[in-house]
Amino acid sequence: METDDETGRGGVAALSLPSRIAVAVGAAVVATAAAVHLAMVFLHVAPANSVSKQYASAIGDYVYPEYEQNWKLFAPNPLQQNVAVQARAELLGPDGRTTLTGWTDLTAEDGAAIRHNPFPSHAQQNELRRAWDFYTGSHDAQEVPNGVRGRLSEQYVRRIAVRRLDARNSGLPIRRVQVRSVTTTVQPPPWSEEKPSNAPAYRVLAWWPVAADDLAEARQ
Repeated sequence: METDDETGRGGVAALSLPSRIAVAVGAAVVATAAAVHLAMVFLHVAPANSVSKQYASAIGDYVYPEYEQNWKLFAPNPLQQNVAVQARAELLGPDGRTTLTGWTDLTAEDGAAIRHNPFPSHAQQNELRRAWDFYTGSHDAQEVPNGVRGRLSEQYVRRIAVRRLDARNSGLPIRRVQVRSVTTTVQPPPWSEEKPSNAPAYRVLAWWPVAADDLAEARQ
């Protein structure tokens, strides 16, 4: 009886018919997935056109957050700082007195949830970071909002802070929240001659009153 080696057949040709069908189906699935991925990323980075506008929602759902294109990684101005967003609350006790909580590092909590997690959630990866980018991009150095977008960004950041802090305040209602960012410089490699400052820079926002709508949204 002839063997596959005797007939000179090898590779896929040496497989049984069911195995060849499985290989063909697998190759087709991989090729299709690769084509879809390339098409989605291309439409995301390409100039706006009729196709990208019509399917903008689907493209955005596919690209974010895993395949986001972020120019902060590249020249001319690569991101060289770590920005941590922290928050604290003023709580109202049953006797009418108020107490302040300590600062909670919301960014560190997200980092801990992502670390060693092969499938981190979209919220853990992007919610806080994007909310803070939204705020800083719509406010000037004196924290004056730039129209409706600025006020909307304040509400967004405030509600994230309320939701995060409300879960740990022993049931006491939150009267106000305060948010700040702590920016530290990423240290250069040992061979670099750069001498950046190690001192953190703080951006402390004013206290924001917490409305009933904020608490209702946080507890949904």
